[in-house]
Amino acid sequence: MKFYMTPGSCSTGIHILLEEVGAVFEVYIVNLPAGDHLKPDYLAINPKGTIPTLVRNDGTAITEFQAIAWWLARQYPRRGLLPTDAEGEVRVLEAMNHAVGTIHGQGFTRIFTTANVTPNPADHDAVQARGRQIVADGFAVMDGLLAGREYLVGTFSIADAALFYTEFWADRLKLPLPPNCASHFRRMLARPAVSQVLREEGYRV
Repeated sequence: MKFYMTPGSCSTGIHILLEEVGAVFEVYIVNLPAGDHLKPDYLAINPKGTIPTLVRNDGTAITEFQAIAWWLARQYPRRGLLPTDAEGEVRVLEAMNHAVGTIHGQGFTRIFTTANVTPNPADHDAVQARGRQIVADGFAVMDGLLAGREYLVGTFSIADAALFYTEFWADRLKLPLPPNCASHFRRMLARPAVSQVLREEGYRV
């Protein structure tokens, strides 16, 4: 398989899952600041121009974090990245979508790519403040899910990889994590696959 990713981005979560399941894959770095995601050769693979992208052995590509994560869990069921019952699976998807869609998609997007939200520089501070509030509110929800648990649904799942990359961003920006999320972040850092991925992506563990 071919994995198209950008170090330190949301694709880090998928990178972790690929290592967790023991998949064999090649890494292709997409330099977002240089505009690699908008070049014709990449758009031919992923017309959305987004990361991550996973090209499977049959040549077909999967895009979107949630879709790739779910496929990996289904492709490698013995790794236990999804509960086997419908209720457990829907709770994993619910938590994962909140991390990716809300904490990342609505919160960190306002912080990292403010100019894409509003072209008026006078509005940038307000947009970023709103982003930080969305992030804080999102982590509060996750903190409640983690109460009395090591992971979001009790055992490690694809949702934890999604939550981790947002926690990683918060740590890099020195945004406070609520207690249960802070414990989850440290627990994730201790996982061999996570420490390996961070080292490979150029971060000190």
